[in-house]
Amino acid sequence: MTDLTRRQALFLAASLPFAGAVTRARAAQKVTVALDWTVNTNHIGLFVARDKGFYRDAGLDVEILPYGDTGSGTLVANRVADFGISGSLGLFTQKSAGADLKAVYAVVQSETGRVVFNADRTAIQSPKNLDGLTYGGFGSDWENALLRTIIRHDGGKGDFSTVTLGTSAYEALANGAVDFTLEVSTWEGVEAELKGLKQRSFRYADYGVPDEHTTLIVSSNAYLVANPKAAAAFVQATRRGYEFAVDHAQEAGELLIAANKDTLTNPALIDASLKALNDGHFLKSANGAIGTMDKAKMEAMGGYLFASGILLDGNGKALKEKPDLGAYFTNEFLG
Repeated sequence: MTDLTRRQALFLAASLPFAGAVTRARAAQKVTVALDWTVNTNHIGLFVARDKGFYRDAGLDVEILPYGDTGSGTLVANRVADFGISGSLGLFTQKSAGADLKAVYAVVQSETGRVVFNADRTAIQSPKNLDGLTYGGFGSDWENALLRTIIRHDGGKGDFSTVTLGTSAYEALANGAVDFTLEVSTWEGVEAELKGLKQRSFRYADYGVPDEHTTLIVSSNAYLVANPKAAAAFVQATRRGYEFAVDHAQEAGELLIAANKDTLTNPALIDASLKALNDGHFLKSANGAIGTMDKAKMEAMGGYLFASGILLDGNGKALKEKPDLGAYFTNEFLG
């Protein structure tokens, strides 16, 4: 409760209905949720649900934990956080290695990632033209499997050089130090456009890679079994937050910025990113799905990662048998 709310409670303590409301507020169940990255528009539903009172209405006191050095999946699996934002790659790889994780909400309905390169590279007409070029990467085996699939699907060999740069890859691409990289179209792609950088890109799903729910909310089986009512209340209130961001984008963006003034210093980026998420039907699909994970989509990506040798056991060995991918996610808490 804020100091203002405390003062109001003291001042109006004689009012029985309000006193009852205060009692219910004090009895609200504490829930923690960890972020996967510094605050961005993928997180907007959490902040809207918190600051519009959707969590409070559901009987919850939700704390959004700041992004830190420890990944959200690790925090959730070790019961440091009750929920966490996670990429689908993180879910599949961590759970396959033994982490106690289960996805409960799809933040993003389809893939937002792109293979991107400068628009003036006229020799790059399709992915096979990436053979022999230099990729600015982020250091995961997934990237190599992804790019080989895309290039080979187009008839290329899948041979390219890699320089591991992390987020510096975007600057390296802009100045021509690397030939191509991967970016999230609804964030880095929007940011590049705002900067006047001319880019072209390839969609993964156009070249043999299954579409996916890029961003998920995960919990642990231990938490879900012990707290089914709180879990359902959290997931459903969170969906209200994302629905609000779709239906009232400007107000939602203002709420996100107000809650993160120190980190979100470019309102134009927030507005443009949220527009891209909504115009592209990423938060809510064209057929109206919001929050729901598509079974076929989840199993296709999990199967692709297994076939590519990306899913490892707790000893770092590639899984020999395809896991029960249905155990990796559930829609039951959406109501």
